[in-house]
Amino acid sequence: MSDHVRVPYNYLPMQFADYSEIATGWDALIKSSDFTLGTFMERFEGEFAAYIGSPRCLGTNNGTDALILALRALGIGPGDEVITPCNSFYATTGAIVAVGATPVFCDVDERFQTDVDDAARRVTDRTRALLPVHWAGASPDMRQVMDLAQAHNLLVLEDACMAIGGKVHGTSPGTFGDMGAFSMHPLKTLNVMGDGGMVITEDAERMTWMLKYRNHGMVDRDHIEFWGVNMRLQPLQAIVASHMLTSLDERLARRREVQRTYDERLGTLGPSIVVPPRAEWNPETVSLYMIEADDRDGLISHLVANGVEAKVHYPVPLHLQKPGRDLGYGPGDMPVAEAQADRLVTLPAHEYLTDEQVERAIDMVADFASPTGGARS
Repeated sequence: MSDHVRVPYNYLPMQFADYSEIATGWDALIKSSDFTLGTFMERFEGEFAAYIGSPRCLGTNNGTDALILALRALGIGPGDEVITPCNSFYATTGAIVAVGATPVFCDVDERFQTDVDDAARRVTDRTRALLPVHWAGASPDMRQVMDLAQAHNLLVLEDACMAIGGKVHGTSPGTFGDMGAFSMHPLKTLNVMGDGGMVITEDAERMTWMLKYRNHGMVDRDHIEFWGVNMRLQPLQAIVASHMLTSLDERLARRREVQRTYDERLGTLGPSIVVPPRAEWNPETVSLYMIEADDRDGLISHLVANGVEAKVHYPVPLHLQKPGRDLGYGPGDMPVAEAQADRLVTLPAHEYLTDEQVERAIDMVADFASPTGGARS
């Protein structure tokens, strides 16, 4: 294999190399001047709802807005505690704080997902909701999450931002709880050319409220029912999302093929390299392909030096970030997540990788893990 093979993490230049169909849609939008809400966005909302399997869906400006909007619609606010895992992206906890509620962190399991038993230990009389995260495109066992919620009469908002196209026991992520929030950031499975988000719910009353709140509380051009904000998805982005949705299942099939190849080959490199277990009931979206390595920093340096664009998601758990420490958390509070954070490596695993590029990434990990590998000599 050539030493000049590069394994890129960013696939967007390949994904949008031919954007002619999107441009055709934009041309129709421009001629219509339907630039705010309107038919193009409503059409995509219907397509997304049908794909996910939800009766009600609305678009938002981004995934963070989707989380905030859903929390507000659920009535979460000051005095409420919301339990969420400590290894997510900042937006999950930031949304809880944005509505005035208090985040309560829980630890995670060997699949990097919410430890439901640990979450149960953190329920208090102030706990109002659970906010599980379908982290990296894998999912917690939502049946267990819902059992916990029902036992304590808690609301559930699913952060399914990375899980569009996944399945949990045959059902789409985001559809188990009271609401589901999704992101269409450029590096999510269903992505646009910028930011975008979606919220789903079966509750007609909450959906009616959200439709107004995301549009300044307006009931018509001349009247508002309450003070709202602007959280609208842009029709330009809805056209991109609609186009990308048509090929999503095909693209996810390739990601899962890459994941299987990685799992089979990297799984033989233990104990210094650890591949997380997979759940048969959870076909993942492979938003992130993460492994653990004894010498994480050394492995990443070796990979990057040899053209494999490896990353870390993320080296500091949320409870050990400054605002997390300000809440009273410290080292040792989430032992599993903390141990993982020191060992995590994210490998490129998107649908545009060739078999040769996948082999290159595997070979470079194996080279480093070998006692006689070039990185150790």
